[in-house]
Amino acid sequence: MIEQIKIFDSNVIAIEVIDGFTKIDEKVCERIFQRKISKGFKSINILVRVDKVKISKCKVKVFFEDIIWLSRNYNKMGRFAIVAHSDLLKALVSIDNLFFAKTSKGREERYFDVSQIEEAFTFVIAKE
Repeated sequence: MIEQIKIFDSNVIAIEVIDGFTKIDEKVCERIFQRKISKGFKSINILVRVDKVKISKCKVKVFFEDIIWLSRNYNKMGRFAIVAHSDLLKALVSIDNLFFAKTSKGREERYFDVSQIEEAFTFVIAKE
């Protein structure tokens, strides 16, 4: 299940994934993203809090569909904050940044521990 942590009139989306991530959640996220694009924002800054996710409640098919969707919309993303409490996710964010460094003009991804959520909000809200 997803919840919007806070609703912004700007180009920022802030969501929290609780328990699992389903096909319905995926579609809700896509709609929120498309609404921002339709308002004329060229890039969307995203904060995703995932410290309450239970991997056993996430569908593998939905996960891969989400990766495909993210790949197709990569050029519309600006700052991306992952908020969690996971050394694995922290490492994956570092790998993402290395892998996409050459194609990521204007895009930045950062990992934040749950205790740093205010810094994560500052990161995605900041004007470029």
